[in-house]
Amino acid sequence: MDLLIKNARVLQRSQKGEYSVCKNDVYINNGKIAAVGACADLSEPKKIIEGEGKLAIPGLINCHTHAYMTCLRGIADDLPFTEWLFDRIMPNEDKLTNEDAYYSSLLGCYEMLSSGTTAFLEMHMFPGAVARAAKRAGIRGVISRGLAGTLNDEDGGGNRRINESLNEMEEFSGQQLLSFAFAPHAIYTTDTDYLKYVSDLARKRDIPLHVHLSESVTEFDDCVLKYGCTPVEYLEKTGVFENRVIAAHCANVTDNDIRILADRRVNVVLNIRSNMKLGNGIPPVGKMFDAGVRLCLGTDSAASNNSLNLFNELAAVSLIPKGTERSSVRITASQALDMATLNGAAALGLDSGEITAGKNADIVLLDLNRSAFIPDNDLVSALCYSANGSETDTVIVGGRIVMENGKHVDLDICAIAERIREINNKLKGN
Repeated sequence: MDLLIKNARVLQRSQKGEYSVCKNDVYINNGKIAAVGACADLSEPKKIIEGEGKLAIPGLINCHTHAYMTCLRGIADDLPFTEWLFDRIMPNEDKLTNEDAYYSSLLGCYEMLSSGTTAFLEMHMFPGAVARAAKRAGIRGVISRGLAGTLNDEDGGGNRRINESLNEMEEFSGQQLLSFAFAPHAIYTTDTDYLKYVSDLARKRDIPLHVHLSESVTEFDDCVLKYGCTPVEYLEKTGVFENRVIAAHCANVTDNDIRILADRRVNVVLNIRSNMKLGNGIPPVGKMFDAGVRLCLGTDSAASNNSLNLFNELAAVSLIPKGTERSSVRITASQALDMATLNGAAALGLDSGEITAGKNADIVLLDLNRSAFIPDNDLVSALCYSANGSETDTVIVGGRIVMENGKHVDLDICAIAERIREINNKLKGN
């Protein structure tokens, strides 16, 4: 036996979808959860973690982010969306090198781990940078190179990006914690032929397709004007939804769009704080939930959200529907937890999201002596409404301890911060 978490209070989910917390031992071997409670393997564990005073939860899963943009945090706040994107973010992205993107991603991975996230889905534009950072940090990553352009670009940009994606998949194949997706950026940065081509590639390789969808009113209105249909209807017509699609945002969708998303089993990633901060609206969470759309949670980038902390999204996805629909029972803490764990795992094709035998040993231990958990009347509720991620004490990914006593076992956050400050000075022209 590799690892034993002893005497922890363990968050577990019943087959009926009900969460409960009880004191238990968790046995881990070969990267998997071997047992919860009694274990048939009586061999002495190589390491024992004393779980007294700790709450063991499945690691949270961030289903849409851009970790390479973490160095752009706070560089363009309180601006109109188009000015934010085209005048501030994109020009600063152009100044970044691959090595800048690596350190920016490393900071992003550190931030996610330190706030209880053990897996993430990335859309990036710097080949190899995020994959290297995820490997170095010991976090589980599904990596996708953002794809834009056409198949007939004069400068070859569309094809070049596809080749970069394929080369990255080849370079990092066989890595235990890394897998890949194809990521056509959005309907407004690609054309129909390009979308269909990338969609076919994803289908042939049996990997997910990751796309921004119906993020802004402008995207929605331009699509209706150009194609005579909504962005969701457009992807339905092009056959994109024949893939396992992970669609980020969906903040501006119609009732018919919601029906399509449900029927096509599209994984919708809610990025509520980012959407609100950029003035892109609030997705109709309740309507999508009622329709049976699989809902997951994402942070988007630190350039738009300013945080990669998924605990913030847990609170937002439950509190905001309660307010907008004037219903205190709309999206419960348990339903929000499903979005941050099981639903995310299903969307990304990961055998994670629960603390139960056979699942990946992606586990977070939270300190129950922190104020958010005192008194401990309802720990499931506390996870959603009072915890903020700073309670993270120990993080285990694939059976390996990557954070202990609130500190990363390998990474030097001070050294990373110094590199980020150097990058920031370059961006500012200092």
